[in-house]
Amino acid sequence: MTDHWVSFSRRGTAELVHLKGEIDLANANDIGRAIVARTTGADAVVIDLTAVSFLDSAGVRLLDFIVGDLDDRRKPVRLVVGEHGAARMTLQLCSFRSDLLATDLDRAAEELDR
Repeated sequence: MTDHWVSFSRRGTAELVHLKGEIDLANANDIGRAIVARTTGADAVVIDLTAVSFLDSAGVRLLDFIVGDLDDRRKPVRLVVGEHGAARMTLQLCSFRSDLLATDLDRAAEELDR
């Protein structure tokens, strides 16, 4: 079950994905399947990573896959990483696309509602 690591809600027109805890090789595939199943029909997606305590390379690959899929379908996406934290640090170290990173959930959702 992925309920321990991922939950969903709506914010404006965007599907909101909340991730928490450790995202690593042990759970990344299950989390990815849950996200794809829930966001396939979404107009936009916001992934909230502010409660992620650990993000390894499998988690980064997962996010890269999700972003690539959404880009291919021309669906906007934002990753909310806060101002500090494990996800922000890992994504910055990996030179993840900075244009997708947001520090504030409300602002990220508003950007996608435009």
